[in-house]
Amino acid sequence: MKALIIAAGMGQRLSGLCASKPLLQVCGQPLINWVIEGLLKAGIKEVIVVTGYNRKGLEEHLETSYTPEEVSLTLLYNDQWQRENGLSVYRARPLLTEPFFLVMSDHIFDPAILNLLRQTELKKDEIVLAVDFRVQNHPYVDLDDVTRVKVEDGKVCDIGKGLVSYNAFDTGIFLCQPVLFEALEESQRKAGDYSLSGGVRLLGARGQVRAVSIGDRFWIDIDDPRALEKAKNYLGAELNW
Repeated sequence: MKALIIAAGMGQRLSGLCASKPLLQVCGQPLINWVIEGLLKAGIKEVIVVTGYNRKGLEEHLETSYTPEEVSLTLLYNDQWQRENGLSVYRARPLLTEPFFLVMSDHIFDPAILNLLRQTELKKDEIVLAVDFRVQNHPYVDLDDVTRVKVEDGKVCDIGKGLVSYNAFDTGIFLCQPVLFEALEESQRKAGDYSLSGGVRLLGARGQVRAVSIGDRFWIDIDDPRALEKAKNYLGAELNW
């Protein structure tokens, strides 16, 4: 199975610490390396990375960090990286015609979450989102920035950063059928919404997004210096992955 990593954005809140957010140093290695190694630990060795802002340094790093025997890397450039992240996902459409994992370049996560999704029966017309139901006093979630999710009867019925009624958080980890690309195209064309959440919301309204709970497994979205410090504190301790 292949995985898609979106790594095109600027990461403005961390721009003072690094020229390219995926190359931000976290406990001795770049952020995107943590993501790729998480995929490798889950047995995924075919990875597509969508680059954008300051692409040169990131692409050079990826081309020299891994051998083809370790991981098959395909680099895809999004020249409209200023737009929302759904466009970066959509750019990979020609390369993904079978089920695939979708992860974010700035999310570090327990690889066991990928195995949870892999064990889920995936229908041809749906996607699966790993969700965190720990919505009260979560130690690693920025409530002002996290994408919120409303889950009913095991399905995502609404998603967005501004949701008032919600019972879970979006971890940014998906198992997808190519139907996601059709939804992203429709969201962009009809609503002018280029976000990933826009496409997911459209599928959710049709009952085509299932939710899988990650339980108490670790994940963190590194969007600002505070989250970076939290990640360092966690990763500095012994990991049981």
